[in-house]
Amino acid sequence: MSIDMQAVSFRADQKLKLFIENRVEKLNLFFGRIIRTQVLLKLENAGQVKEKVVEVSVHVPGEVLFVKSSKMSFEAATDEAIDSLRRKIERYKSRRK
Repeated sequence: MSIDMQAVSFRADQKLKLFIENRVEKLNLFFGRIIRTQVLLKLENAGQVKEKVVEVSVHVPGEVLFVKSSKMSFEAATDEAIDSLRRKIERYKSRRK
């Protein structure tokens, strides 16, 4: 599985990149046929506080699974997105049987 990561309007540090890569690689435990994963990190102005937005799209055979999550930190948004993707992968696997 290849992981493509982009940060829009800011530069992501190495610690954040490693955190996200570790979380995304754990998706292989649930489904080993993931082709590619794309992660987009954005800062969104919501009033006075900038929310952190994580968009993850997972390319599996025949389909693309997409999740968007926004929280006060990238780590929390990533955890929420990966949990949602895990559930989507479970549904995808059950439909394929």
